[in-house]
Amino acid sequence: MRIAIFGSGGVGGYHGARLAHAGHDVTFIARGPHLEAMHEAGLEVESVKGDIHIDAVQATDDPADVGSVDVVLVATKTYHLDQAAEQMRPLITADTLVLPLLNGVEVAGQLSAALPEARVLGGVTYINSLIERPGKIFHRGGPEPDIVFGPISGEPGARVEALLSALQGSGISTELSTDIETALWLKFVVVVAFGGVGAVTRAPVGVTVSQPETRAMLAAVIQEGCAVAAARGITLPSNMVDTIPHRLESLPAAATASMHRDIIAGRPSELEAWIGAVVHLGAEVGVDTPTSRFIYHSLLPQDRRAHGEIEFPT
Repeated sequence: MRIAIFGSGGVGGYHGARLAHAGHDVTFIARGPHLEAMHEAGLEVESVKGDIHIDAVQATDDPADVGSVDVVLVATKTYHLDQAAEQMRPLITADTLVLPLLNGVEVAGQLSAALPEARVLGGVTYINSLIERPGKIFHRGGPEPDIVFGPISGEPGARVEALLSALQGSGISTELSTDIETALWLKFVVVVAFGGVGAVTRAPVGVTVSQPETRAMLAAVIQEGCAVAAARGITLPSNMVDTIPHRLESLPAAATASMHRDIIAGRPSELEAWIGAVVHLGAEVGVDTPTSRFIYHSLLPQDRRAHGEIEFPT
């Protein structure tokens, strides 16, 4: 298949490298030192599933250089999504599949509105990977499967089945979901609680799950997320308030979510697409989300400063 990886960091770089190593025609859309390193020395992946090195990497910062593709795998940050959708237009035809692997339940709808000629799928990834240095991806692993994806509506069809085959044939554990909306919400509720409570308390997961007060905050955010999902027609397991904290206990005690790390470092974060989405999606359907709203409002000033929307006086 002819595949473009739009956003070649830990998620996009890892999956793109696996696909390229398996013989697919893969082009990485990247920028800055990471792009320069790929041009100079290729793309290296250090992985618990086996290391690989792609010597002759096809990579560019201009999608117009690539032309149309069969699949665009999108792995940007959510706050770059509008810009990414505009930039990826040269890659798109009526036969192109777009598979976003971002954390958020509004991503597929956002891309569908921006790219009506493409077929946008829903997708979730569970891998733990990052850019260790320009040109190198470090993949720590993660729960199986690596990717869950599927059509937002209708049957999968031959193109979706071909993508499934390409991913699985590249050593990427992949599941085709018949209910991708529920799969999206299942992960969303986890990352919102993990990231939101961690960011507002500045504490790693080992602390937030062990202290009764912060564990209660986790439970409240999970309950609110499930209530919003239910009001929007998504039925999640009734025991998530109990099971998610137990799942978080299995993580390394020092683990933090990407939103937490970004906020601590003063970088732009995905606050709006994570806990902000729980608040505004809940408001749309009349579900009150007081704990999520408190966390969201508490983090907003720093996030707006990081995005250049406000300045703090000195």
